[in-house]
Amino acid sequence: IASALLISAFTLAFRKKRQVPHGWGNMLESVVVYLRDDIIIPNLGDEGWKYSTYLFTAFFFILVCNLLGLVPGATSATGDIGVTTTLALMTFFIGQYAGIAKHGLLGYFKNFIPSGLPVFILPIMVPVEVMSLLSRHIALAIRLFANMMGGHISILSIMSIIFIFKSWIVAPFPFFLILFSALLEILIALIQAYVFTILSAVFMTGGLHG
Repeated sequence: IASALLISAFTLAFRKKRQVPHGWGNMLESVVVYLRDDIIIPNLGDEGWKYSTYLFTAFFFILVCNLLGLVPGATSATGDIGVTTTLALMTFFIGQYAGIAKHGLLGYFKNFIPSGLPVFILPIMVPVEVMSLLSRHIALAIRLFANMMGGHISILSIMSIIFIFKSWIVAPFPFFLILFSALLEILIALIQAYVFTILSAVFMTGGLHG
């Protein structure tokens, strides 16, 4: 559903070829320009521009998935650890591919060994560097999952107060708290999409620039 919404939104927004898009297209373009100027170029540089399509897609996909969780009767796909793990794995593999494509296989693996390091420390440092690389991407998956799941759990917990007290007198207080939490969830949905995108760019930079 999230993918269909995105494809439809971009297709309709840019169905007419214009140098300066209007309305919905102008808003989407402004977001893309912001991501380009504030995340992609500062981190990846011009040579990393070829990988920008993944970062754009990840941002909009995560944002729409997050917002769908606020629709009554719907759920957020990013509240599933399987989805966030898949996204983190995509960041991982694209980052490694970028590094190998630029430095070559041997040159890429040399980046795991700091220059001037004594040989006897290598058996310790290389596994530590590999574990550091993996742990960053594991944290990337868990961060998105935990934030989205945490928001839903907090709303459910507040809602349960009504059923615990079984009284309409108590109901207005949880209702306003739920309304505030839902509005906060909109902000969190945007922030988490941004955080995932910028961290993905930073991790991919490690592979690309060593």
